[in-house]
Amino acid sequence: MNNNKIIPYSTQTISDEDVDIVIETLKSTFITQGPKVPEFENKFAVYSGAKFGVASNSATSSLHVACMALDLNKGDWLWTSPNSFVASANCGIYCGAKVDFVDIDSKTYNMSVNILEQKLIEASKKNKLPKIVIPVHYAGQSCEMKKIYELSKVYGFKIIEDASHAAGADYMEKKIGCCDYSDITVFSFHPIKIITTIEGGMALTNDDKLYKKMISHRSHGITSDKNLMQKRNDNEIWNYQQIILGHNYRMTDVQAALGISQLNRIDKFISLRRDIAEFYFKNLPSDYILPYQMKNAKSSFHLFPIRVNYKKCQKTQKDIFEYLVKNNIGANLHYIPIHRQPFYEKLGFKSGYCPEAEKYHRETISIPIYPDLTKQDQDKVVSVLTKALI
Repeated sequence: MNNNKIIPYSTQTISDEDVDIVIETLKSTFITQGPKVPEFENKFAVYSGAKFGVASNSATSSLHVACMALDLNKGDWLWTSPNSFVASANCGIYCGAKVDFVDIDSKTYNMSVNILEQKLIEASKKNKLPKIVIPVHYAGQSCEMKKIYELSKVYGFKIIEDASHAAGADYMEKKIGCCDYSDITVFSFHPIKIITTIEGGMALTNDDKLYKKMISHRSHGITSDKNLMQKRNDNEIWNYQQIILGHNYRMTDVQAALGISQLNRIDKFISLRRDIAEFYFKNLPSDYILPYQMKNAKSSFHLFPIRVNYKKCQKTQKDIFEYLVKNNIGANLHYIPIHRQPFYEKLGFKSGYCPEAEKYHRETISIPIYPDLTKQDQDKVVSVLTKALI
């Protein structure tokens, strides 16, 4: 065993087939947005069980496009989970909306449905109900979408699933992204996610109107659809028009080609991640609290977060984290609660606002999990984590 080898907490998996299709696309007529982008959109939508896909240059862009398609504006409220990357909240700020956070469940680390319901009851009294709620499928495990959907029908909010961690994961025996319980679902194709397009994102929906709006917002607000264009002087040539103020959030054909190739192996990637997770479940000491798994969902295990069990363990999170790093194990933290970030503290959020998410941040460590993690490396991770307790 090479004890000097650094085992990252995650990394991309690139095959010869991936390289070949990228080179082939680079040598083709289109390298920006050409035929590969709609091909990837269609294939990923079909895989996930949705009608429409809108690819973009990042999941952050996809979240923004989704919010704009749902007409989020100044004065509106967007609620999301504090246990996520800042993009889950920033998309609301981009639209001029106000952002609030719903604390997490102590078992799943996803948005707590009970806290959400109580918060909605209180907001209804103050006429401050959210226009959009963004549940985040943390680490690859679905939120309780059916219950959140039922609350949306009572309180009138729209739902964007942030599935950046959860491509290929299952909920209620369907793929996350089918949009049975949401208006739009957003995915990330960053290198450490389930599949990669280097950078990239995708928004899925079953709503034709939302699909067309997202397409427009993604591409400068420009359309060539004669049905959407204004009629002008017949002597002038108008082959496109800007209808709204949009953005340049487009994915390139080179990225889409890589995505198509990666999508061919997504089920293999997830199977390998689940095998690694199972190994950890069987072999890690009980001094660590391992990810709770819901019976009605199957995680894609984008992350494998462990918590230090302070009832059993005399070590702190910092002790364990530093020991891992010292022994070349690429530990990481997911996440510093969004409301604790300096930008959001300037908006008025303070420590203690989401106590469960804050407690989780003080106790959790993400350990290595990715398809190419060898059995030897898995053994080393378990060995180091075991020795860290001594």
